[in-house]
Amino acid sequence: MTASDGLFTEASASPVVQSVALSHLSVELGHLYMDDFRAGEARLREHFQRVAPWARTAIEQTAASLGSKRTPRVSTCFLIDDYFTRFSTPAEVIAALVTAAEAADLRIDYVARESGCARAGDVDLATLVQEHLVHEPAEDTNGGRPPTTESGWLTNGERSPARATSAMSGPREWRPPRQSAVQNHSIFVDIELWSDSPDGRLWSCPFLATVWQLQRLGLLRHLGRPVAEPVTVGELPADWDEMPPIIQLDPAAAPLRAYRTFNPLDSRFLPIELAVRTVLSQVWIDPVVDQQVRGRAQAEGVELPAELVGRVSYAFM
Repeated sequence: MTASDGLFTEASASPVVQSVALSHLSVELGHLYMDDFRAGEARLREHFQRVAPWARTAIEQTAASLGSKRTPRVSTCFLIDDYFTRFSTPAEVIAALVTAAEAADLRIDYVARESGCARAGDVDLATLVQEHLVHEPAEDTNGGRPPTTESGWLTNGERSPARATSAMSGPREWRPPRQSAVQNHSIFVDIELWSDSPDGRLWSCPFLATVWQLQRLGLLRHLGRPVAEPVTVGELPADWDEMPPIIQLDPAAAPLRAYRTFNPLDSRFLPIELAVRTVLSQVWIDPVVDQQVRGRAQAEGVELPAELVGRVSYAFM
């Protein structure tokens, strides 16, 4: 498999795979939608007050795992939805977030635009991730369901077969959907990754959230180079399109990318994150890139799971 123009770069390709700075933990302090912002300052303050105990606990656990002789590198981030809806301005939104976070004794190191998970500068980031999905046809597949690359749907198993519609056909016995890696009973998931219209392709929220997790885990590359490096800005722009995909608010912050991510989220995000974990389990990762991350973690005495989903943890509130 050659990926010289893709998301990840193999060792045999000509570009050198660049490493990235890594923290021990990346904590996402929230994901802001227009309705949350319009609810006002009280809603934002309430959100950070709920998140704060979980964030502090995750940081304490990371410190404990490293031992008393080492200081954990922990960064925080916040994702703003400017992909499905546009609201207010970067300056107004980010100022409100920072103020509300400080009231809960939290610091936001990085702010990311959800649009930057679809496209970052000249890089069609979502398409590059989509091209590295591993499609494994279910056992006894008869071709009735098109592959993910054509349908835009990804599943973790085999869905129920369609019933015969021909008048000359006999009734087809119903079979339940079945999870591929089943344990006793199936939990079957079928996820829409994108939809196409005359206006172009619209990526789904779970798919963009998958791209965001890959970014935070330090696994995104294009032609061997990191994608959407955080940028420090003086004055925030008046328009979202003028804002870099990721901005760094604290110049002294630990690196955005980390060995592990922690995500304290409202319970409404649980279905989305189930979809994210399903997609993550089917993304092909170049061994060279993954070995960079795992090798550096091991050198620090940090053992990382081989499976990506094992590096992503949650607290649902």
